Amino acid sequence: MLVFYGDNLNDLVLTHIDDLTGSLAQRVYQSLQEAILSMRLPPGTVLRKTDICDQLGVSRSPVAEAFARLSADRLVDVIPQSATRVSVFSMDEIREACFLREAIEVAVIGRVAQFRSEDQFMLLRRAVRLQQLLVEDGDFEGFYQADEHFHSLLMDFCGFPGVATVAAGIALRLSRARILVLPEEGRAQAAVQEHQRILASIELKDPIGAQAAMKDHLAQLLNRIEPLQCLHPSYFRLK
Repeated sequence: MLVFYGDNLNDLVLTHIDDLTGSLAQRVYQSLQEAILSMRLPPGTVLRKTDICDQLGVSRSPVAEAFARLSADRLVDVIPQSATRVSVFSMDEIREACFLREAIEVAVIGRVAQFRSEDQFMLLRRAVRLQQLLVEDGDFEGFYQADEHFHSLLMDFCGFPGVATVAAGIALRLSRARILVLPEEGRAQAAVQEHQRILASIELKDPIGAQAAMKDHLAQLLNRIEPLQCLHPSYFRLK
C-alpha cells in the first residue's frame, strides 16, 4: 500500500512478510523497501533491527541482509557499530538521476512516436484516461501506480528490452522524490495534462514533438522538489 509522506511514525506498520513472495530475506527487503519508497519511513529515520525483527517476526540475519541490499540501492546509510538510517535526499544525486532519466526517456519517446503500432497507442491512451479518472476521484495512490505504468509501457514499446531494466534502476532513485512532490496541490492534474501532450504527439507520429513534451514533463520534478528543501529541511543533505 502506498502511503504519502508524513512526520508521525507512531502508526508505522511494515507490510507483513506473509503477504509477500520470495525467500525470507527477500521478503524482509521488499517490506522495508516499500516502506522507504512510499515515505512511510521518511528520510533520516533510524532503523533499529530489534524493532523490525519484532514487527516482522524474524531473526536479525535476514534484516541485516536486507539492510545490505537497501544500502546498495542507496536507500539506507549503514554506519558500522552505530546505526542504520534511511538515506536523506541529495540534490546532486537527484539532478544526476534526472539527467539520466531524461537521456533515456527522451530517446525512447522518439522511437515510440515514430514506430508505435495502433495497439500500442491504444494502450497508452487507455493508461492516460485512467490517470484522469484517478485524479478526479482523488486516488493519488492509484494515480502514482498508473503514472508508473504509463512510463513502463513506453519502455516496453521502444524495441530494446534492456532499456527497461536500466530505466527501472534510475526510476528507483527518483521514486521518493516523486512521491514527495505528488501531493502538491494541482501536481497530479498537471502531470496528466503533460502526458496528454506526449500522447498527442505519439498519435501524430511526431517524434520531435513527443521529445519536446517529454522534456517539459520530466523537468517538472526538479522544478518542484528544490523549493521543498525549505519545507522539509531534515529530509535533505546539507551541502
